[in-house]
Amino acid sequence: MIRAALLGASGYVGGELLRCLAMHPAIAATRLFGDSKAGQALGQVHPHVGPAYPDASVERFDLDALDGVDLVFAALPHGESQKIAGPILDRGLKLVDLGADFRLADPAVYARWYGLEHAAPELLDRFVYGIPELNREAIASASAVSAAGCYPTATILANKPLLDAGLISPGSLIVDAASGVSGAGRALKEGTSFNTVEGSFSAYGLLNHRHTAEMEQALGSEVLFTPHLAPMTRGILATCYGTAARRMNADEPMQVLRNQYGSEPFVHVTADAPSTKWVAGSNAVQLTARYDERTGRVLAIAAIDNLGKGAAGQMIQCANLMFGLAETTGLSVCGVYP
Repeated sequence: MIRAALLGASGYVGGELLRCLAMHPAIAATRLFGDSKAGQALGQVHPHVGPAYPDASVERFDLDALDGVDLVFAALPHGESQKIAGPILDRGLKLVDLGADFRLADPAVYARWYGLEHAAPELLDRFVYGIPELNREAIASASAVSAAGCYPTATILANKPLLDAGLISPGSLIVDAASGVSGAGRALKEGTSFNTVEGSFSAYGLLNHRHTAEMEQALGSEVLFTPHLAPMTRGILATCYGTAARRMNADEPMQVLRNQYGSEPFVHVTADAPSTKWVAGSNAVQLTARYDERTGRVLAIAAIDNLGKGAAGQMIQCANLMFGLAETTGLSVCGVYP
């Protein structure tokens, strides 16, 4: 059994990791760290997974507590992973990090978008960007993986094949994406309270959302990205528009996606416009695309669960590859509906 430690175990991503790992036959969550809830029984912090871990509790992080661990999942705010990644890797442990600290290859780009100098730029080359559908072989041989962000995962999977095939003019991509409130984390905030969000739909992060840099790095193209907060708990729907590089048949973008993802276990290309409900609670991605002859634009849409393929599910998918397990182990392709 692969013994895993969770950093940020008390947050929403930590809870989703625990839910998935409770059903995983080869990876067990053995140490749970969450400073804000340290000392509490897991059942108090995450009642929904308490029955699967009846004797577990959340503890304050200490490097020595990693003795006997094989794998570390880190779900921490940006700026935190760079403080501890070096000592974790020096212990010979494998690390899957969901924070933004090691996603961007250039520390100057990180500083520009995140507002602080990178504290461990010497470690950047040790991390592989964690979207298995794009970097499967590199992830399988890596000791450190930086799992992609939720908005970038949806955007990149929908658009990279279309850009690589020359269907979309570089620099023309516009992404409007909506996320469920859980994407803002578990901490109480007025902007994500029920009274603020219920019955409302709002844009935020205009022109400067940090995930833009990640999208542009992976796509090799400038992106105008506008995120939105939707009155739902889970899910991301990314609606993307790009100027067509040439005239084409209306279904050519769809065919490109089918050719790219036909053998992928978690990516499903559909003629129907996808819904976040289709993927809730799963590691699945639903994609569709069209060419609009009238406007000369390509439309691509992706739906994921921000806590699944956008976070915990993708982390486990990467860990499966790193340990030579079947990529689908412990993960579902079916959403919870209704």
